[in-house]
Amino acid sequence: MITTASADFRAALPNGGRLIGLDVGTKTIGTALCDAGWSFASPAELVRRTKFSKDKAQLQALIAAQQVKGLVIGLPLNLDGTDSPRTQSTRAFARNMDDLGMPILLWDERWSTVAVERTLIEQDFSRARRAEMIDNMAAAHILQAAIDALTNF
Repeated sequence: MITTASADFRAALPNGGRLIGLDVGTKTIGTALCDAGWSFASPAELVRRTKFSKDKAQLQALIAAQQVKGLVIGLPLNLDGTDSPRTQSTRAFARNMDDLGMPILLWDERWSTVAVERTLIEQDFSRARRAEMIDNMAAAHILQAAIDALTNF
């Protein structure tokens, strides 16, 4: 099941469980994990993109090791809410992950990278350090926003 509706995603996971957040880029996939009670999200591993089958295998290993029950994938919409080529690519990525047999929530991530980058600049991280941290932190930002919405019904 792939959805953009928080209520549908929550209904598919009545007992909660760990979630993984993904910030899917062209070169990397940032990952983040949250606790089973959906309280807080933390950055996890960075997946360097190669072939999709290898990327998926790496994500599957992380999902299995962390006993993940659902995926939250950042959906890069245009500022006006319309789809872009990256949006279509992310939707295709989600469809290719659907055979994992767990619910997938596509979450609007229009401002996630900007918010994370501002935070890292305020904390005086160098440009090089920001570049290596930003994808996982963006995944954590996406996942935290989603779990906040999921728990505030």
